[in-house]
Amino acid sequence: MAGIEHYNKLIDALLQKGIQPFITLTHYDIPQELEERYGGWLSSRIQDNFSYYADICFKYFGDKVKYWTTINEPHVMAVYGYRLGSYPPARCSGIFGNCSAGDSEREPFIAAHNMILSHAAAVRIYRTKHQKRQGGMVGIALDIQWYEPFSNSSEDIAATERARSFYFNWFLDPIILGRYPKEMVQILGSNLPNFSKNDLSKLSYGLDFIGINYYTANYIKDCLYAACEHGNTWSEGSYYVTTEKDGVYIGQPTGAPWIFLYPQGMKKIVMYMRDRFNNTPLVITENGVAENDDLNTSITDTLNDIHRVNYMHSYLNSLSNAIREGADVRGYFVWSLLDNFEWLHGYRLRFGLHYVNYTNLQRIPKLSATMYKQLMYNFNIQLETHTAHN
Repeated sequence: MAGIEHYNKLIDALLQKGIQPFITLTHYDIPQELEERYGGWLSSRIQDNFSYYADICFKYFGDKVKYWTTINEPHVMAVYGYRLGSYPPARCSGIFGNCSAGDSEREPFIAAHNMILSHAAAVRIYRTKHQKRQGGMVGIALDIQWYEPFSNSSEDIAATERARSFYFNWFLDPIILGRYPKEMVQILGSNLPNFSKNDLSKLSYGLDFIGINYYTANYIKDCLYAACEHGNTWSEGSYYVTTEKDGVYIGQPTGAPWIFLYPQGMKKIVMYMRDRFNNTPLVITENGVAENDDLNTSITDTLNDIHRVNYMHSYLNSLSNAIREGADVRGYFVWSLLDNFEWLHGYRLRFGLHYVNYTNLQRIPKLSATMYKQLMYNFNIQLETHTAHN
């Protein structure tokens, strides 16, 4: 109850400031006790525990909270936790890493299966017990990179669609369409768990919106019909991911080693989602760029973050083009309000609109904090103008 009281105070404080809370139920962590008792996401028992936890949150917070995300970035949890072993619970095998336990070719799919069904169990509870009275929306947030084929060959084009299936359709297809993507079924066979009749009835509750965490893009090269020295293995979809072609990066590099400027991908991913999932409402749940303390950026340069302003401007323009072409986008979040802890990167990457001095916790607005208001104002004017003309 002390935890519930803490979050009630936080929610009330947000509402008093005119801020709508948008709650994520789980973001990479689960109680250690469940990991020890039955192996966490590897056990179907987690579905009932997750459903119980979600029910408690809906019950105590749902009168004041109208937006819910069940799981943030399940792909990261499945791949980094159970294939590569670089995130807890650090399970992997064979060529994927040096872990004390795990099975990199099977466990990611078991963990993901239980995440998908845990999402479904939470949505079922919301739909049947809470939604009518509380009137909110529930969805899931996925880390999504846009993929471009390395060449115009039919193999690379097919590999690009296969990569999308193994990356994000892996989760969305079962939740929205009631089945795994055909590319995964063909390649993985019995390594991919089945959905029972009972599972399918749970999945039928679907979601109210898709959350998209979008930052960057990659090229995809086929490894199914051509030999790739460093390509993904068969259980990952047999393709090669690269950020450069003919010595040129797909976009301008940034302070985060994995983020390259690719604003056109924002519109492309939104339109792809619109077409594949029947214009299900979308929320851009993360989008941003970082400064890197390792590159010895001075505090003056960090505060004068014109690169972040330009990044947001270009990505928001791309998003408004998608909305003008009929995509049902309900919201946009910049990552992030404050510089913060960035997982394996620690505190070295600074994604904030506000600079945080980690010694005394002083917060200083960067240029982007001021400009973000202007960008959002312009963004809304653009859309209002478009709506008026229509």
